Amino acid sequence: MTAAERRKQILAMTNEKGYLNAAELSAHFGVDSSTIRRDLSLLEKSGHVMRTHGGLLPVETSSHADTPYSVRRQMNGGAKRAIGEYAASLVQDGQSLILDNGSSVFELALALKDRKNLTVLTNDIYTAFTLSHYPGITLHVTGGVMLDNVYTLVGQDTLNKIDSMHVDWAFLGAEGVHHERGLTNINTVEIPVKQAMIRAADKTVVLADSSKIGYRALSHVCDLDEIALIISDNSQPIKQRAHYGDKLHIVPL
Repeated sequence: MTAAERRKQILAMTNEKGYLNAAELSAHFGVDSSTIRRDLSLLEKSGHVMRTHGGLLPVETSSHADTPYSVRRQMNGGAKRAIGEYAASLVQDGQSLILDNGSSVFELALALKDRKNLTVLTNDIYTAFTLSHYPGITLHVTGGVMLDNVYTLVGQDTLNKIDSMHVDWAFLGAEGVHHERGLTNINTVEIPVKQAMIRAADKTVVLADSSKIGYRALSHVCDLDEIALIISDNSQPIKQRAHYGDKLHIVPL
Protein backbone atom coordinates (compact mmCIF):
# COMPACT_ATOMS: atom_id res chain seq x y z
CA MET A 1 0.00 0.00 0.00
CA THR A 2 1.34 3.41 -0.92
CA ALA A 3 1.38 6.33 1.51
CA ALA A 4 -1.31 8.09 -0.53
CA GLU A 5 -3.58 5.02 -0.39
CA ARG A 6 -3.05 4.75 3.36
CA ARG A 7 -3.99 8.39 3.91
CA LYS A 8 -7.07 7.93 1.73
CA GLN A 9 -8.16 5.00 3.91
CA ILE A 10 -7.47 6.97 7.10
CA LEU A 11 -9.67 9.80 5.85
CA ALA A 12 -12.49 7.39 4.96
CA MET A 13 -12.25 5.71 8.37
CA THR A 14 -12.33 9.07 10.14
CA ASN A 15 -15.42 10.21 8.25
CA GLU A 16 -17.13 6.92 9.14
CA LYS A 17 -16.19 6.64 12.81
CA GLY A 18 -15.86 10.27 13.87
CA TYR A 19 -12.65 9.79 15.88
CA LEU A 20 -9.51 7.72 15.34
CA ASN A 21 -6.71 6.98 17.76
CA ALA A 22 -3.19 7.35 16.35
CA ALA A 23 -1.82 4.28 18.13
CA GLU A 24 -4.65 2.14 16.77
CA LEU A 25 -3.99 3.45 13.27
CA SER A 26 -0.34 2.50 13.60
CA ALA A 27 -1.29 -1.05 14.57
CA HIS A 28 -3.99 -1.29 11.90
CA PHE A 29 -1.68 -0.35 9.03
CA GLY A 30 1.45 -1.98 10.43
CA VAL A 31 3.55 1.18 10.35
CA ASP A 32 5.43 3.04 13.06
CA SER A 33 4.02 6.01 14.97
CA SER A 34 6.19 8.56 13.17
CA THR A 35 4.69 7.47 9.83
CA ILE A 36 1.17 7.92 11.19
CA ARG A 37 2.07 11.33 12.60
CA ARG A 38 3.24 12.42 9.14
CA ASP A 39 0.01 11.10 7.63
CA LEU A 40 -2.10 12.99 10.16
CA SER A 41 -0.11 16.17 9.63
CA LEU A 42 -0.66 16.01 5.87
CA LEU A 43 -4.37 15.24 6.28
CA GLU A 44 -4.76 18.17 8.66
CA LYS A 45 -3.08 20.47 6.14
CA SER A 46 -5.60 19.28 3.54
CA GLY A 47 -8.35 20.80 5.70
CA HIS A 48 -10.38 17.58 6.05
CA VAL A 49 -9.43 16.60 9.59
CA MET A 50 -8.48 18.19 12.89
CA ARG A 51 -5.71 16.68 14.99
CA THR A 52 -6.28 16.22 18.71
CA HIS A 53 -4.12 14.84 21.48
CA GLY A 54 -3.62 11.22 20.44
CA GLY A 55 -5.78 11.16 17.33
CA LEU A 56 -7.87 13.04 14.83
CA LEU A 57 -11.43 14.13 14.02
CA PRO A 58 -13.15 14.93 10.72
CA VAL A 59 -13.72 18.68 10.47
CA GLU A 60 -17.34 18.23 9.35
CA THR A 61 -18.24 16.14 12.42
CA SER A 62 -15.99 17.51 15.11
CA SER A 63 -18.92 17.36 17.53
CA HIS A 64 -19.65 13.68 16.78
CA ALA A 65 -21.45 11.90 19.60
CA ASP A 66 -18.86 9.10 19.71
CA THR A 67 -15.88 11.42 20.14
CA PRO A 68 -14.17 10.39 23.39
CA TYR A 69 -14.97 12.51 26.40
CA SER A 70 -11.37 13.58 26.99
CA VAL A 71 -11.13 14.86 23.41
CA ARG A 72 -14.38 16.81 23.55
CA ARG A 73 -13.26 18.58 26.72
CA GLN A 74 -10.19 19.92 24.90
CA MET A 75 -12.20 21.44 22.06
CA ASN A 76 -13.12 25.11 22.66
CA GLY A 77 -12.16 24.56 26.30
CA GLY A 78 -12.02 28.23 27.33
CA ALA A 79 -15.44 28.95 25.87
CA LYS A 80 -16.99 25.92 27.55
CA ARG A 81 -15.53 26.92 30.91
CA ALA A 82 -16.97 30.43 30.62
CA ILE A 83 -20.36 29.04 29.56
CA GLY A 84 -20.41 26.55 32.44
CA GLU A 85 -19.47 29.16 35.02
CA TYR A 86 -22.19 31.53 33.83
CA ALA A 87 -24.76 28.72 33.92
CA ALA A 88 -23.73 27.90 37.49
CA SER A 89 -24.37 31.52 38.49
CA LEU A 90 -28.07 31.02 37.66
CA VAL A 91 -28.44 28.32 40.31
CA GLN A 92 -29.25 29.33 43.88
CA ASP A 93 -28.41 27.30 46.96
CA GLY A 94 -31.27 24.99 47.86
CA GLN A 95 -32.40 24.39 44.28
CA SER A 96 -32.64 21.17 42.27
CA LEU A 97 -31.27 20.54 38.80
CA ILE A 98 -30.68 17.96 36.09
CA LEU A 99 -27.32 17.87 34.36
CA ASP A 100 -27.18 16.32 30.90
CA ASN A 101 -23.99 14.94 29.39
CA GLY A 102 -21.61 17.22 27.51
CA SER A 103 -18.35 19.02 28.13
CA SER A 104 -19.95 22.45 28.71
CA VAL A 105 -22.33 20.91 31.25
CA PHE A 106 -19.35 19.24 32.91
CA GLU A 107 -17.76 22.67 33.33
CA LEU A 108 -20.99 23.76 35.03
CA ALA A 109 -20.66 20.82 37.42
CA LEU A 110 -17.11 21.88 38.31
CA ALA A 111 -18.39 25.37 39.13
CA LEU A 112 -20.82 23.96 41.73
CA LYS A 113 -18.03 22.86 44.07
CA ASP A 114 -18.74 25.30 46.90
CA ARG A 115 -22.54 25.45 46.60
CA LYS A 116 -24.85 24.38 49.41
CA ASN A 117 -27.94 22.20 49.66
CA LEU A 118 -28.26 21.39 45.96
CA THR A 119 -30.03 18.32 44.62
CA VAL A 120 -28.55 17.14 41.32
CA LEU A 121 -29.66 14.36 38.97
CA THR A 122 -27.36 13.36 36.12
CA ASN A 123 -26.98 10.63 33.50
CA ASP A 124 -23.29 11.44 32.99
CA ILE A 125 -20.85 9.19 34.84
CA TYR A 126 -17.95 11.66 34.82
CA THR A 127 -20.21 14.40 36.15
CA ALA A 128 -21.58 12.07 38.83
CA PHE A 129 -18.09 11.10 39.96
CA THR A 130 -17.06 14.75 40.18
CA LEU A 131 -20.16 15.82 42.10
CA SER A 132 -19.77 12.92 44.54
CA HIS A 133 -16.85 14.83 46.09
CA TYR A 134 -18.89 17.99 46.76
CA PRO A 135 -20.38 17.95 50.30
CA GLY A 136 -23.10 20.48 49.50
CA ILE A 137 -24.73 18.31 46.84
CA THR A 138 -27.23 15.48 47.19
CA LEU A 139 -26.49 13.37 44.12
CA HIS A 140 -28.89 11.20 42.13
CA VAL A 141 -27.68 9.09 39.18
CA THR A 142 -30.20 7.88 36.64
CA GLY A 143 -28.96 4.37 36.01
CA GLY A 144 -29.30 2.88 32.55
CA VAL A 145 -27.04 1.55 29.81
CA MET A 146 -23.72 3.31 29.21
CA LEU A 147 -22.83 4.56 25.74
CA ASP A 148 -19.25 3.65 24.81
CA ASN A 149 -16.64 6.44 24.93
CA VAL A 150 -19.00 9.18 26.12
CA TYR A 151 -19.89 7.80 29.60
CA THR A 152 -23.56 8.67 29.18
CA LEU A 153 -26.44 6.58 30.53
CA VAL A 154 -29.50 5.97 28.35
CA GLY A 155 -32.45 3.59 28.14
CA GLN A 156 -35.68 2.87 29.98
CA ASP A 157 -34.13 2.90 33.46
CA THR A 158 -32.73 6.35 32.70
CA LEU A 159 -36.13 7.62 31.59
CA ASN A 160 -37.90 6.11 34.61
CA LYS A 161 -35.61 7.91 37.04
CA ILE A 162 -35.94 11.27 35.28
CA ASP A 163 -39.73 10.92 35.07
CA SER A 164 -39.88 10.32 38.83
CA MET A 165 -38.42 13.75 39.63
CA HIS A 166 -39.32 17.41 39.28
CA VAL A 167 -36.53 20.00 39.35
CA ASP A 168 -35.98 23.74 39.09
CA TRP A 169 -33.47 23.56 36.23
CA ALA A 170 -32.40 21.27 33.41
CA PHE A 171 -29.05 22.06 31.82
CA LEU A 172 -28.64 20.37 28.45
CA GLY A 173 -25.76 19.91 26.06
CA ALA A 174 -26.35 20.15 22.32
CA GLU A 175 -24.80 19.04 19.06
CA GLY A 176 -26.63 21.83 17.25
CA VAL A 177 -28.94 24.77 17.95
CA HIS A 178 -30.81 26.21 14.98
CA HIS A 179 -33.41 28.98 14.89
CA GLU A 180 -35.75 26.82 12.76
CA ARG A 181 -34.85 23.26 13.77
CA GLY A 182 -34.39 24.00 17.45
CA LEU A 183 -32.20 21.73 19.56
CA THR A 184 -30.67 18.83 17.62
CA ASN A 185 -28.44 15.87 18.39
CA ILE A 186 -26.42 13.28 16.47
CA ASN A 187 -26.97 10.26 18.69
CA THR A 188 -30.63 9.29 18.39
CA VAL A 189 -30.70 7.16 21.56
CA GLU A 190 -30.10 10.30 23.63
CA ILE A 191 -33.18 12.09 22.24
CA PRO A 192 -35.81 10.61 24.62
CA VAL A 193 -33.51 11.27 27.58
CA LYS A 194 -33.11 14.94 26.73
CA GLN A 195 -36.85 15.25 26.13
CA ALA A 196 -37.56 13.71 29.54
CA MET A 197 -35.18 16.18 31.16
CA ILE A 198 -37.07 19.07 29.58
CA ARG A 199 -40.40 17.73 30.87
CA ALA A 200 -39.02 17.31 34.39
CA ALA A 201 -37.76 20.89 34.78
CA ASP A 202 -39.37 24.27 35.39
CA LYS A 203 -36.74 25.86 33.16
CA THR A 204 -34.43 24.35 30.56
CA VAL A 205 -31.11 25.94 29.66
CA VAL A 206 -28.98 24.82 26.70
CA LEU A 207 -25.21 25.15 26.91
CA ALA A 208 -23.66 25.36 23.44
CA ASP A 209 -20.41 26.98 22.36
CA SER A 210 -20.62 29.22 19.30
CA SER A 211 -19.51 26.47 16.88
CA LYS A 212 -22.87 24.76 17.50
CA ILE A 213 -25.17 27.76 17.02
CA GLY A 214 -26.75 27.60 13.58
CA TYR A 215 -25.71 23.96 13.12
CA ARG A 216 -28.37 21.30 12.45
CA ALA A 217 -27.54 17.79 13.62
CA LEU A 218 -29.32 14.61 12.56
CA SER A 219 -32.19 14.38 15.04
CA HIS A 220 -34.65 16.90 16.48
CA VAL A 221 -34.86 17.16 20.27
CA CYS A 222 -37.21 20.11 20.80
CA ASP A 223 -38.25 23.49 19.44
CA LEU A 224 -36.73 26.66 20.81
CA ASP A 225 -39.98 27.63 22.54
CA GLU A 226 -39.32 24.80 25.02
CA ILE A 227 -35.98 26.38 25.96
CA ALA A 228 -35.76 29.23 28.47
CA LEU A 229 -32.18 30.22 27.68
CA ILE A 230 -29.28 29.35 25.36
CA ILE A 231 -25.83 30.18 26.73
CA SER A 232 -23.05 30.55 24.17
CA ASP A 233 -19.86 32.56 23.57
CA ASN A 234 -18.44 35.10 21.14
CA SER A 235 -15.41 33.16 19.88
CA GLN A 236 -17.07 32.72 16.47
CA PRO A 237 -19.58 34.93 14.63
CA ILE A 238 -23.16 33.70 15.07
CA LYS A 239 -25.17 33.85 11.87
CA GLN A 240 -28.75 35.11 12.02
CA ARG A 241 -28.28 35.94 15.69
CA ALA A 242 -31.43 38.09 15.76
CA HIS A 243 -33.59 34.99 15.17
CA TYR A 244 -32.76 33.73 18.67
CA GLY A 245 -33.87 36.94 20.38
CA ASP A 246 -33.56 37.20 24.14
CA LYS A 247 -33.16 33.43 24.50
CA LEU A 248 -29.53 33.68 23.42
CA HIS A 249 -27.09 34.93 26.04
CA ILE A 250 -23.50 35.49 24.90
CA VAL A 251 -20.72 35.10 27.45
CA PRO A 252 -17.77 37.31 26.42
CA LEU A 253 -14.33 35.69 26.34
